[in-house]
Amino acid sequence: MITLEHVSKAYSAGVPALNDVNLEIEEGEFVFIVGDSGSGKSTLIKLLLKELDPTEGTIIINGKYLNKIHRRQIPKFRRNIGVVFQDFRLLKDRNVYENIAFAQKVIGEPSSRIRKRVPMMLSMVGLAPKYRSYPRQLSGGEQQRVAIARALVNEPKILLADEPTGNLDNNNAWEIMKLLEEINSKGTTVVVVTHNLEIVKVMKKRVITVKKGAIVGDSKKGDYSDED
Repeated sequence: MITLEHVSKAYSAGVPALNDVNLEIEEGEFVFIVGDSGSGKSTLIKLLLKELDPTEGTIIINGKYLNKIHRRQIPKFRRNIGVVFQDFRLLKDRNVYENIAFAQKVIGEPSSRIRKRVPMMLSMVGLAPKYRSYPRQLSGGEQQRVAIARALVNEPKILLADEPTGNLDNNNAWEIMKLLEEINSKGTTVVVVTHNLEIVKVMKKRVITVKKGAIVGDSKKGDYSDED
């Protein structure tokens, strides 16, 4: 599903953001990526989205070699990857329904499919009654649920969540993580970048620890300790 082989990424200053990373994530896994600020987590996410290209190494996602994908093919490649960010990134001038529908319109889905998929996604994230609400009328947890629905409406095989609970209180954070776990149980591969080690320890998933651009830990389900 996701393979990195000897991947390094150096920026203009020459200091590697990632250094000789080897990683394999299987289809249907739920994986946390943890590490201090500046450890390389964000660079890793950008490489998986092909927002950046590695300085060295090979990245393979869904059987596609990212170094062989032409620029015009990137939008089609990204359809199989849903992304959720810490700051939600919702369109403030559009209501909940329109925010989710926008992701389908971008790829040219017909109106008939949009009318079917959007209510389905709203029901899944528990926001069907608020389909006419605007982002400013929602709590942080509700906004993140809309962002998750938007990320999943095109049925991607992979969901990348970059600090999805970073702007949420504890109760909302747990609700979002339960939702991600439910999504994973239906077959979607879920990769979560987070600083919230309490959630990581309680959920007992696979945990990849990044430090100074290198993978320094890869704990299987239930084996993670932040003292590793």
